Amino acid sequence: MLEYHHGHVTAVRRITPNLARITFACPGLASAGPVAPDAYLKIFFPRPGQSVPQLPPAETGDGVMSWYRTYLAMPDDIRPPMRTYTVRAARPETGEVDVEFVLHEESGGPASTWAARASIGARVAFLGPHGLYEVPDETNWQLLAGDETALPAIGAILEALPSGERAVVYVEIPEHSERQKFETAGAVELHWVVRGARPHGEALVDAVRAAVLPGGTPYAWVSGEANAVKLVRRHLVRDRGFAKTSICFTGYWRQGMSEEAAGRAAAS
Repeated sequence: MLEYHHGHVTAVRRITPNLARITFACPGLASAGPVAPDAYLKIFFPRPGQSVPQLPPAETGDGVMSWYRTYLAMPDDIRPPMRTYTVRAARPETGEVDVEFVLHEESGGPASTWAARASIGARVAFLGPHGLYEVPDETNWQLLAGDETALPAIGAILEALPSGERAVVYVEIPEHSERQKFETAGAVELHWVVRGARPHGEALVDAVRAAVLPGGTPYAWVSGEANAVKLVRRHLVRDRGFAKTSICFTGYWRQGMSEEAAGRAAAS
C-alpha cells in the first residue's frame, strides 16, 4: 500500500542564486529507513487558495500505475500539482528532511514557483522515497554526470562515498555562481561545465565525450534532461565499452514537456 507523508516547512535557505534548500518537518519520511543517496519522492503542492494539497486515495488495489491514473483522473481544479525531487538529507533524530529546488525565475512551473515563495509553516505531502543508486562490488571507480537538477543526488552520493572511493564527476550548470562545495571522504575529481547560452545538455554531453577516464571497472550514474542522459549513456556503451548493467540512468525531465505531459504519455 502506498503511504503519504505530510510535512511543513521549518527552514528555507539559498544554497546558490538559483537553488533553494527547504527543510521540512516530516518524522515519518525522515525515519522511513535506509534509502539510496539518490532517493527520490513525489511532492504534492497545494493549489492556489489551499493550505494543504487534496490527495487521491493511497490505496487503489492495482499498484502504482493504477494510483497514478486515479491521480490524473482528478478534476483539473482539484488535482494537486506534483513533482519528483531528491531527498538531499534526512535526519531521523530531528524528524526533518531537506529537499533542494532549482528556481526558474522567468518560466518556473508550480514547484519552482512554490519554492521561491515558500515560508515557514507551508504544508505539502510526500509519496516515497525510492532510490536507484547501487554500486556493484567489483566497481573500481564511479562516473557521475548530470545537470543542475541532478546536483542534490550527486551531492548526497559524494558525501556518502567511502574513504578513498574514486569518482569522476561532470555537472552542467547555467553559470559559475551555481557551483557548490561538498564534504567527502572519497577521491573526487569534480568538473563544473558551464552551459551559458548553449542548448541544455549539449555542454555536458561534449564534456563527457572529451573526458579522459580511468581504467578498471566503472559504475556510471547519469541523470538530468532526458535527451542528454540518453546521449551520454549511448556514448558510454558504444564508445567507451561500459556494460549496460553498470549504468544507472534517469531522465529527470524532458525539454519542452512538463512532468504531467510525460506522465500522461507513460500512463496511456
